[in-house]
Amino acid sequence: MHPPYTPDLLARAARIRLIGFDVDGTLTDGRLQFDDHGHEFKSFHAQDGMGMVLLRESGIDTAIVTARISPLVELRGQSLGVQHIHTHERRKLARMQAIAAEMGIAMDEVAFMGDDLPDLATLRAVGLSIAPADAHPWVLAEADWITPRKGGRGGARDACDLLLAAHGKLDAILALGEHP
Repeated sequence: MHPPYTPDLLARAARIRLIGFDVDGTLTDGRLQFDDHGHEFKSFHAQDGMGMVLLRESGIDTAIVTARISPLVELRGQSLGVQHIHTHERRKLARMQAIAAEMGIAMDEVAFMGDDLPDLATLRAVGLSIAPADAHPWVLAEADWITPRKGGRGGARDACDLLLAAHGKLDAILALGEHP
């Protein structure tokens, strides 16, 4: 069963045609791990990935926008069929505005999920701002919705499920009980 959503939250989420995700602290738990040779490791939650796939299959575009250079993020995004993958992007708001313009949609039809200071400008500019449960207090204070779960531990799936519910897709997915 999905969490109780307020009518206002569902109405805002029903307008969303694109959701962007930060990576570190949002799609991962925020820890940066390196081996002795400087190679980076990241862990992604399978449920978050399934949520992103379900959004794509339901006609809601997804974007990954991160300031870090990361071939791992590009591979993960490609494996999920994420339509817009942007690494080494410090100006997240400008990037999300450009994607929205390419799609011909307004910023109030865009959602963004982020966890820290570099995400605030984007979170303030979109129609639905979402933060994982363990986001920085500055972000938590400004988010339209805080997910029940933490970043990298199902929080992004919570955001995906909200959008699926608001678009009337979640009940059919649950009734099917397997990958559509």
